[in-house]
Parts: sequence; C-alpha cells; structure tokens
Amino acid sequence: MNVRTIALLSGAALVTLLLAAGGCQATRAGYETAPYRVIESDGAFQVRDYPAMQWVETSTVAGDGDPDGSFGRLFRFITGGNQAGRKIAMTTPVYMTQSPGAGDAPRRVMAFVMPRTMAADAVPAPSDPAVRRREMSAGRFVVLRFRGGRSTEREAEVLAKLRDWTASKGFPVTDATPIYGYFDPPWTPTVFRRNEVMLRVPTPPVR
Repeated sequence: MNVRTIALLSGAALVTLLLAAGGCQATRAGYETAPYRVIESDGAFQVRDYPAMQWVETSTVAGDGDPDGSFGRLFRFITGGNQAGRKIAMTTPVYMTQSPGAGDAPRRVMAFVMPRTMAADAVPAPSDPAVRRREMSAGRFVVLRFRGGRSTEREAEVLAKLRDWTASKGFPVTDATPIYGYFDPPWTPTVFRRNEVMLRVPTPPVR
C-alpha cells in the first residue's frame, strides 16, 4: 500500500479502522501486486513488460502526503462505495502520476490497480464523481526501485537517476510522464519501504 497518506488522513485511529475492516494488511506481503515480467535487470534498475491494467483514480493536489483525502476516496470505492456496492481487494502499489485533464492540462492523480482477474467491464462505476475508471495500456517500462518516504524532492531525485540510466542504455522514452509506485503501509520504517518510478519505452516488434 502507500506511504504517509494514511497517516496524514487521521493517524492511528484510521490505521486501526482499516485493519479492523480487513481492508489493509500489516505488510505488503498481504496484497496482490500488479503483474509484470522482468526483461532485464541492472542493480536497482529493471526493464519490465506490463499487461493492460484497470485503474481507479482520483485527482490529487501536488505536494507531499494526502491533504485532499485522495486515498480516502479510492479506499471508499474498493470498500463498497461504488454503484454496485461491491467490495474489491486492495492491491499494491498505489500509483501516483499525471493524467490528461480538460484541454489536455495535466493533473496529478492517485490510482489503485484492480485485481488482475477483473476485466474492464467488471469494474463497477464509481459513486463519487471525483473517482474515475481508466485502463493503463500494456507496454514496456524502465523501472528504478528505491527506499524511503514519499516527497516531491525524492521523486525528482530518483526520476533524474532513471532518466540518466535510460539514456545510457539507449532507450527512447515514449512517454515522459513518470509513474511512481508505493507499496508499503505507513508504519513500515522508511528504510524498508519499497517504492518505484517508471517510464514507458517502446516495445520491440514481435519477430
């Protein structure tokens, strides 16, 4: 799961509520992870192929933490706050990226990935108009895994490292918009947290 966002929502009281509701596990090991296939590894860097993924996302303000309750909106969706009243298992990671808005103006978004067995037409319609369904198309990504808490400074630092590595390998980037993935509950010590940053690159044609 994600970072400081839950802690900023309401601290220990919310943590207790989520555990009691069965929506959150004590460690990332309790969650299904978005599937991928590793093509190449180089230390903390990897090249991966991802299948199409069904996302549920909501716009969020720029900056650290979750001051606008983005995580809460998505959590309500998977705990039955959708038009089908359906409960959906939590997965990892929680993604942070940008999505085109009105007039192609970018907006910062937070996204949950639906379980891999859930087809696009099975994702229930949100009850909250601030929550949207979206399909992330299949493709190849370069990825850097990193530790620590979430901050805009840390995101900029690791993105620069990934871009440098990508350039050194000669990979052209097909989408310059980074995707950040955060895997761990907020009580996980920052030194043990799994975080990632991803960039989409071309998928070689099948021969």
